Amino acid sequence: MRLLLVEDDELLGDGIRVALTQEGYAVDWVKDGAAAQAALGVGNYDIAILDIGLPKISGLDVLKAIRNKKIDTPVMMLTARDTVQDRVAGLDRGADDYMIKPFDVDELSARLRALIRRQGGRASPLITHGNITLDPASHTVTRDGEALELPRREFAILQLLLEHAGKVMSRARLEESLYSWDDSVESNAIEVYIHHLRKKLGTEFIRTIRGIGYIVDKK
Repeated sequence: MRLLLVEDDELLGDGIRVALTQEGYAVDWVKDGAAAQAALGVGNYDIAILDIGLPKISGLDVLKAIRNKKIDTPVMMLTARDTVQDRVAGLDRGADDYMIKPFDVDELSARLRALIRRQGGRASPLITHGNITLDPASHTVTRDGEALELPRREFAILQLLLEHAGKVMSRARLEESLYSWDDSVESNAIEVYIHHLRKKLGTEFIRTIRGIGYIVDKK
């Protein structure tokens, strides 16, 4: 999952970035509203964390601008101001959830998972597809009840394919979900990860659509 973090506090921003990277997100971090608006306009993000009090353009104005452009990326707002008016303003401009500083990173992670689940129209915290069950919270995958060992990026690819079962995911889209701006990308990385997943899940579980991408068929 690719995430945009918009936070101008260096200490807090770095802490969130490190924690969410360890959770398996590919995190792009910007520190002002103008950069946030530009990134959301061109990036294919699964979710965004947006602080209200930002340099150049406020988080509320960024939110209003992207919603006016029909950008429907789920947005978690952060604020140090615990007032009803702030929360109402953010929600009315299109925020999906709110957290008040200081907060626990574990709660932030849980709320992000809930937003992604809601965006995909899924009520259950588990993703089940035939004999495969994936748990985003514990980062575990089972096949016929037996646990599988999946490194972080294999897990991220599988989650994206299962979240979009029945839809072809392009190589570029898979790369976007795995790598932030600061990461280097090997030219055949996606093919290698898919090969490893097929060895663990079965050769027919992930199909290649030649010249387009990869798909997990709907059950």
